[in-house]
Amino acid sequence: MSALTSTILVVEDDTIVRMLIVDVLEELGFRVFEAKDAQSALKFVKETSNVIDLMMTDVGLPDMNGRDLAILVREQRPQLPVLFASGYAESVEVPPGMQSIAKPFSIDQLRDKVKAMLGAA
Repeated sequence: MSALTSTILVVEDDTIVRMLIVDVLEELGFRVFEAKDAQSALKFVKETSNVIDLMMTDVGLPDMNGRDLAILVREQRPQLPVLFASGYAESVEVPPGMQSIAKPFSIDQLRDKVKAMLGAA
C-alpha cells in the first residue's frame, strides 16, 4: 500500500493542530479527511463509500473520549488501524491493534508511525 493511495481520517478538535496535521500528511502524499469532533468522525465512518486506511484521533475530544470513538469506529470497521495523539501518550491505555503518539511530535515521528501502521495493516 503506497502512501499515495492511503487515506487518513484525522479527528482533532483544535483547528490549528488539525490543520497542521492535515498539511503534514498531505505533504507526505496521503489523502486526508478531517473531523472536528467524534460525531463528525462517526458520520464519515458510517458512510460505507468513504475509504479510510487509518484513523488518527486526539484522545481528548469535546464530545467523546478518543478511545470511546475508536471502539465505536471499530464496530463499523473492525480492521481499521487507529493512532491516538495525546499530550499524555505514555499514560494512554491503548486498546489492542491501536497505537499512540505523544504530542508534540515531529513530522518525522508522525511519518514513521503512520507508515509503520499502514505497512502492518
